[in-house]
Amino acid sequence: MSITKESELIGMKKISEVVGTTLKLMREYAKVGMSTKELDEYGANILKSYGAKSAPYETYGFPGYSCISVNKEAAHGIPSEKKILKEGDLINIDVSAELNGFWSDNGGSFVLGKDIHHHQPLVDASKNILRKAINNIKGGVKISEIGYLIETEAKKSGFKVIKNLAGHGVGGSLHEEPENILNYRVRSNRERFKKNTTVAIETFISTHSTVAVELNDGWTLVGNKGGYVTQHEQTILVTDNYPVILTESNEIWN
Repeated sequence: MSITKESELIGMKKISEVVGTTLKLMREYAKVGMSTKELDEYGANILKSYGAKSAPYETYGFPGYSCISVNKEAAHGIPSEKKILKEGDLINIDVSAELNGFWSDNGGSFVLGKDIHHHQPLVDASKNILRKAINNIKGGVKISEIGYLIETEAKKSGFKVIKNLAGHGVGGSLHEEPENILNYRVRSNRERFKKNTTVAIETFISTHSTVAVELNDGWTLVGNKGGYVTQHEQTILVTDNYPVILTESNEIWN
């Protein structure tokens, strides 16, 4: 979305704070023994209290209000009463929503309780790479250069990137131009970040896989070569300098 007036910036700030706060509260609410369905309903009630509508539910008819992916699930995990959270689980929550015609998107992976399966290095890599990527975005920067930075940093940490999941424009709808803010460099992509636009930047950092494939449920994505994937995402406003992180209320870097 291209921000052309103050009212649009206010609208984007408002919905971004809502999805950020929802993500933060869901992360804090997650407990061993809880089903992902209960966690999802908790998040749905927070969105409702602000008058916001779940984006995946409204847009795609997703069977849940947020995507909650556990362990080997890379993205788009369906909340379920049968999926019970356990100590050391690698959990990803992705919350996107609409309020007053404005849309925002954010997500984060974390380890539940003690890190008994040693997922924390993957989580930290994803978080740190996202921060570095965002710090290098301003109007005029090539989208492919940010992809190159993400992949290079992942390799330095001993990890890979998922090549068919991407960040995207956001604001007037959930997915807008630019559609493919990828985690690697596509040399032929000459597109640049534009000042005063709102985009969702996401990292998809993995241990073994480079492609996400869909399961038979029609939603859940897993890595093509197994292993684990972490994702962190912020909606930002591109400027001439450091971007404004609109979803910073999620505290994913704290």
